[in-house]
Amino acid sequence: MNESIHAINMWFREAVHASLWDTLGLKDEQIETYLGQMLVEFLHFDGIYKLRDESGRPIKAVTEMVAEGDVRLKASSFEREREVHKHVGDFLLFWSGMFPEQLQTLPAPDRVIDCEKQGAYSYYVVSTFDHGRYADEAPVFRKLSEEFEACRLGLSLVRRQLGGLAS
Repeated sequence: MNESIHAINMWFREAVHASLWDTLGLKDEQIETYLGQMLVEFLHFDGIYKLRDESGRPIKAVTEMVAEGDVRLKASSFEREREVHKHVGDFLLFWSGMFPEQLQTLPAPDRVIDCEKQGAYSYYVVSTFDHGRYADEAPVFRKLSEEFEACRLGLSLVRRQLGGLAS
């Protein structure tokens, strides 16, 4: 990790800590670390829209993402299902916490999605991959699922720390 990304990661981690731990009383170092890393990843548009369909086109609609993560519809493997649901959880947590007003600009079918329910459910799906190389991460995703609303609120407080951008 280069020095500037490390500094940004540390700032996000400290901001998340202040929001979750100090303000909301959610004391979980793993969640803080995860959310700090997610914010760094989502600094760039390519991180926000990293999911691609089979033709390589970025998937921007949540409804399309959910279909892409369903092994009965489009997911080619259970690993793809996990990857997509992880991204859906991150995507919905990021937008609903940092820029909730942008949710109104999502494509029409996405505006009826309950972001909290879908985000929590997607993290729950990821948490069920609790074996092999995913065993250590599964509990973090279970916590993200259970604490989705608190994490969303924590990210909205991080937004305020970014300079009064709160809605």
